[in-house]
Parts: sequence; structure tokens; C-alpha cells
Amino acid sequence: MPCLALALGLGVAALGVTPAMAQQNQQQWFVPPGQDGSQRPAQGQQRPPQAQQQGQRPAQRPAGTPPAGQPPPTAVIGIVDVPEIQRESTAFNQVREEIERRRQKLNDDLQREQTGWRDAQQQLANLRATLPPEQLRQRERDLQDRITESQRIFRERSRGIEQVAQQALIEIEQALGQVIRQVAASRSVNLVVPRPLVILSDPGFDLTTEVAQQFNRQLRSVTIPPETAATGADAPAAQPAAQPAPQRPAQAQPAQRR
Repeated sequence: MPCLALALGLGVAALGVTPAMAQQNQQQWFVPPGQDGSQRPAQGQQRPPQAQQQGQRPAQRPAGTPPAGQPPPTAVIGIVDVPEIQRESTAFNQVREEIERRRQKLNDDLQREQTGWRDAQQQLANLRATLPPEQLRQRERDLQDRITESQRIFRERSRGIEQVAQQALIEIEQALGQVIRQVAASRSVNLVVPRPLVILSDPGFDLTTEVAQQFNRQLRSVTIPPETAATGADAPAAQPAAQPAPQRPAQAQPAQRR
């Protein structure tokens, strides 16, 4: 499960977005609650009374760890291939396609905007010999202001896409974790191992197909917020600076014939 966010294919790493599960150690075991032969202590009883009185925080142990001196329960192992579950997940593919669509649109708008900037700069270069210096400098400042504002808009749009992707990833991860727990409990499995850590196993240990089927039944899609102007996602790309033609002297109007 820790590799869930990394395998999403949403470019999360490139965006600098790391969902909660991606921050976990990738070799961490997943132990379903209540399947290890011992009861989990209540949250209020996880710290020894002495440590609480002294204001010291004791070292945390994994949930369900047996007391010192007591042997651990017999392992009942299950194996889950998270990338395979993602490939089969309708919710996961829906999120990936929507994020890819938004990123492609953002990239297309950026390319079009950059073309406008280059055209405007070329127009200014062509007018350099005919415009007064102060007027030329003013137009250059105006163009630079437009470029700066456009860059700000694109950064806001990119940030909005990142946030939407992260929220969707978290929802998928949480739902998948619940399904893995349910399937593990139904098989009396108390230790779930990600497939990349397994070198050799009997097919009977594999829970992937059952998890994938149940996951699709429980989470068919993820609600993705629409692109809005508030997040900058729907804001139109700034148009290239329109360069006015050099001013021409006013022509005398011909006298009207009577």
C-alpha cells in the first residue's frame, strides 16, 4: 500500500505533491486490526501511567504489538499487488484521465500564451526605429507586466491541479486501505505484504484479484471539484499585448461639395 501514490501515474512526484501514504516507509507491513490474536489497547491507554505523569512520551509500538516477553501471533500472510489494483480501478483511472486532461489544457494554454509573448516582442522590435524612446519603454513595461501576470495565473492553475490530484489520491488510498482490511479479515489474514517485496509465494497467498473486485464495487468514482476561476484553473490565459500601430498624422478631411 505505501506505493499507492507513486504508482498513480498522475505526475505527483513532478508536482511536488506527496500524499500521506507515499510518505510511509515502502517496506512497512500492513497489519489489519483485530487479526493478530491480541486486542488493541484503547487510545487513552496507549501510554503507561508513569510516562503520562512525568510528561514523557513513551516510544510508540505498532498497533497490536504483544507485550514484552509474549511471542507474536502466528503469521497468516496475504499478498497485494497495488499497481495491478490501480490498473483495474475505475476510480483511479477516472482521476488519472481527468488530471491528465487538465494538465494538457494548461500546457496548451501556456504554449499559446508564450507564442503571443514572442509575437509581441517581435512587434516591439520592429517599432524600435520609429517610436520615441519613452513610448517604446512604456510599451515594453506594459508587455512585461502582462507576462508577469500571466505567469502568476499559470502558477495558480498548476497549484490548483496539484491540490485536486492530492485530494483524490487521499480518498482513493483511504478507500483501498479499508477494502484491504475487509478482505484480510474475511481470510483471517493478519499480515499483508506488498508484492514488490515478495520473491516467491504460493498463489493462494495472493489477495489482489479479490481486493480489486471489491474495491471497484465500493468506489466506482471520485468526485473531483470542477475547475473554477477562484482557483485560477478556469481563468483565461492572458492575451498577448496588442501592439497599436504607429500613430499617423491626422489627414485633412476633404471639403464637401455643395
